[in-house]
Amino acid sequence: MRYLRNENTDPYVNMAFDEYALEQLPLDEPLFYLWQNRPAVIIGLNQDAHAEVNIKYLKEHDIALVRRVTGGGAVYHDMGNLNYTIVGRSADLNRDYPEYARYMLQALQALGVRAELSGRNDILVNGRKVSGYAKRVYKDRLMVHGTLMYDVDLGILEKALNPPAEKLVAKGIASVRSRVMNLRECMPQVKDIKDLKERLERYLSHDYANAEYMLTEEAKQAIEQAAKRKFATQEWIYGKRAPIARNSDKDAYMSINRASRLTCGRVEIELEIWDGHIAACRFGGDFIGNLPITAMEQALCGVRYERQALRQRLIPIGVTDYLDGTDVDELLELLCP
Repeated sequence: MRYLRNENTDPYVNMAFDEYALEQLPLDEPLFYLWQNRPAVIIGLNQDAHAEVNIKYLKEHDIALVRRVTGGGAVYHDMGNLNYTIVGRSADLNRDYPEYARYMLQALQALGVRAELSGRNDILVNGRKVSGYAKRVYKDRLMVHGTLMYDVDLGILEKALNPPAEKLVAKGIASVRSRVMNLRECMPQVKDIKDLKERLERYLSHDYANAEYMLTEEAKQAIEQAAKRKFATQEWIYGKRAPIARNSDKDAYMSINRASRLTCGRVEIELEIWDGHIAACRFGGDFIGNLPITAMEQALCGVRYERQALRQRLIPIGVTDYLDGTDVDELLELLCP
């Protein structure tokens, strides 16, 4: 693969960098880059920051709170963590997504790590998580990005993250810390994270046989502007939805809140029902999907709240594009059991 170098450690800039790479880089072939963030918690596109993160602890310890453009769960980054991004064009997501996910797995295995893919988006070593990854689709382009925990401060990680208790129960573990491990424990031949970065870059670029891609100054400026105008704003980080007006006729109004772990991950749904029709629909959670969920939320508004009407609206939408691996029937069990 071709590669580029991103030495920036500002997490807001790096989220903008990923979005720019996906949407605007010329991609004649797949391209990768390795990067790091100063201490930060990165939440998934659809997550509620207040439910997933110890915000008070983050503020007290100067840890940034950042929202990315992909789904999945919250992760902690520091300079002991190495991140990777792979972007390219895709004519067949069912073929290319697993291939992109395997690139890093194969790189770790080539370095002597007994790594394996697990679940929907984890890389494990000896049953413990060392990497999580997520994806996003934009037109005919695919991005997969993820973490590599090399020497992360696990004490801070555990204090910064606040996952729902049911998520830990589902994984059969007592805490976040007991589920994860640092690659440093199983890579004695690697001197430090800089050495790991160089080894991975050499492997993925076929010993630098593939050309380095150089960002233009114009591209760098566009990324900096997106970081300021979008990714560093409170509106993007915490999410801002228009308040839902309440119907004065209480008998015609109903509010529904449900959550369940589906094939795509944890899905939380809030529905506002007026006169038997969906007036507002909001999805949240750590689920993975190709496309932003907002289009499905909008499509469900105005639909009569009963299973057959919901089914007829959902079938042409392509549920699995928004909720990975989830079909209409599985979603209906959550929406309207």
